[in-house]
Amino acid sequence: MMRRMLTGGLMLIALTTVSRGDDAPAKAPPAHPGLERLKKLAGTWVEADKAGQPTDKVVSVVRVTAAGSAVHETLFPGQPQEMISVYHLDKGDLVMTHYCALGNQPRMKADPASSPNKIRWAFAGGTNLDPAKDMHMHEATVTFVDDDHIEIAGVAWVDGKPSDNHCGQMKLVRKK
Repeated sequence: MMRRMLTGGLMLIALTTVSRGDDAPAKAPPAHPGLERLKKLAGTWVEADKAGQPTDKVVSVVRVTAAGSAVHETLFPGQPQEMISVYHLDKGDLVMTHYCALGNQPRMKADPASSPNKIRWAFAGGTNLDPAKDMHMHEATVTFVDDDHIEIAGVAWVDGKPSDNHCGQMKLVRKK
């Protein structure tokens, strides 16, 4: 009986000590210009009309998560084609995984030679897809026009080559 009480007491002390994360300062996520630029997109983004004016169509909801180490984007929220992209660093490289409505998860890596107002994404593998035959998102470019306007150009591949029928370009405006 005494042994159980001692073991239970030690476990309680251990759990209390582990759960008190406020004693240690949180480790700051590493800085990366591309990730910092993506963090600034936090908010709701709507489609722009032909004149560049905001519409009511929500295309993207972006939020910073995981103590600032990741950016979570929900594309076409609440729609049948809803998708998620998660952006983060991997050994200093800016990467993303796109959880596609097609049921695959292409991974892309940001081109470090991208200009300051763009992030060019290149295919870097994925799950649930054979890039030589399956349709998948293969590359993309995000252009930061200003703090409230971005342009996204995506290229899907089918049968190992770019597809003219899928993805394309979107102009988005931050919802105020």
